[in-house]
Amino acid sequence: MRKMKIKKIKLKNERLVFSILIIVLFLVFLLYYNFVFTVVWARNSYADQVINIAENNETPVFAIQKILLYSSATAVDNSQDQSLKDMSISQYTDISIQINNMVSNSELTDENTIKELYIDNIEVTTNSDAGTKILNYKSPMSAGKYENLNAPNNGRIDFNIINTNEQNESADYSQPTFYTDCSNPITLGYINKDILTNYSVTQDENTVSFNGKVLQEANINLDDINYTLSFKIHIINNLDEKFVYNMTLNVDLNDENGGIYNGYVYKGKNPSGVEYNFFKES
Repeated sequence: MRKMKIKKIKLKNERLVFSILIIVLFLVFLLYYNFVFTVVWARNSYADQVINIAENNETPVFAIQKILLYSSATAVDNSQDQSLKDMSISQYTDISIQINNMVSNSELTDENTIKELYIDNIEVTTNSDAGTKILNYKSPMSAGKYENLNAPNNGRIDFNIINTNEQNESADYSQPTFYTDCSNPITLGYINKDILTNYSVTQDENTVSFNGKVLQEANINLDDINYTLSFKIHIINNLDEKFVYNMTLNVDLNDENGGIYNGYVYKGKNPSGVEYNFFKES
């Protein structure tokens, strides 16, 4: 029986083949790194971050304790003879937000006292483009009455922090002010300015209401000016730890008794649950 001869393949350029082999192996490693190793590493890293965030927020330090809303409206007479023939109508809401810093037995620490406080990411949504909508700090001394407000610089409200009784005595409460021990509420004002301009009373009337009733007198639909307000409250404590709360307020000026058409609406809420805790950032 004749033996079959196996011919050996002779490479003409072994160096070229070796280089190609190295390139192929590198491409295989690169694909493995991008599609396997990177995905696994990212998944494990994300899981570690989630665990770390959960541990940091297991025991809350700050939470929303109480929210109060007082809503009314006003008319400004722009006529030179005060004849009520050229009025602009605005709606406003005073907002009070009390923060709970989980103090028990009057224990204040660097963890539950405030070093910095500011509000940003302010957004207002309504069903109508009428008026100019502004949210800013409002002095508690002006609560319950209309006050013209300007939009905050760069869309951010920075609060001065009061740390001592001496600072309290000299504080300017016309500027954003908050106590380090969270003993005073955050006070804000929302206005929808000039919802209606050039408003004039009818010939059968010679008076106008300077409260929420004026909205009905001017036939302003409440569904058009009901609004959703959202913003972020940022806290930095005296350990330089950062906390944030995403606030959303759905303000309905209606109720079964006529709502703001009766003059004003006053609503309060004592929230509870983990959804009202400030989120500790990692």
